[in-house]
Amino acid sequence: MSRIAKAPVIIPKGVDIKLEGNNVTVKGNNGQLSYDINSAVSFGITDNVIQVQWDRDDKKATAQAGTARAIVSNMIVGVSAGFERKLTLIGVGYRAQAKGNILNLALGFSHPVDFEVPAGVSIETPSQTEIIVKGSDKQLVGEVAAKIRAYRPPEPYKGKGVRYAEEHVARKEAKKK
Repeated sequence: MSRIAKAPVIIPKGVDIKLEGNNVTVKGNNGQLSYDINSAVSFGITDNVIQVQWDRDDKKATAQAGTARAIVSNMIVGVSAGFERKLTLIGVGYRAQAKGNILNLALGFSHPVDFEVPAGVSIETPSQTEIIVKGSDKQLVGEVAAKIRAYRPPEPYKGKGVRYAEEHVARKEAKKK
C-alpha cells in the first residue's frame, strides 16, 4: 500500500487546478504546468484538498498513485513557491557569467562553454563561482543543473569542478612513493 498516495495534497491560496480526464493543469503566480496522469489513477478535490483514488488491489495502480500524487504536489509547490538548485564552481580560473539566456562557463578547457538556458528556467550568478537555477518545474530545474554539472563533475583528488552547493565530495589520498 502506498503511503505517499494516501497523504492529501493541500492547495494553497492563489493556485487553480483543473482536471480534464487524465490531464491535470495547475496555475499559480509562477506560471502554469500541465501533466497527463496514468489512467489507473484519479483525483478528487474537496475543500482545497486533493485526494488520490485508485484500485488498491492492482499493484501497478498503487505504484502509479504514489507517483501521480508526488508529481501533482511538486507542480503545486512549483507554481506557488518555485524550485531552485545552487551550484558552486571550485577551481582556479573557474568562472560563470549569465548573459540573457546564455550561461558562459570557464571550466579549465581551452575554450569557453556556452550553455543555452531552456524556456521555463532562469539562471542567476550572484558571484563568479555561484550559479542559481530557478524555475517552477522541479524536473526541468534538476535536469538543467545536472547538465551544467556534467560539463566538469567534481574530481576526488583536488575537489575541482562544478558541484551542488550541498554536495559532499569524498576526497582520495594522493599516490605515495
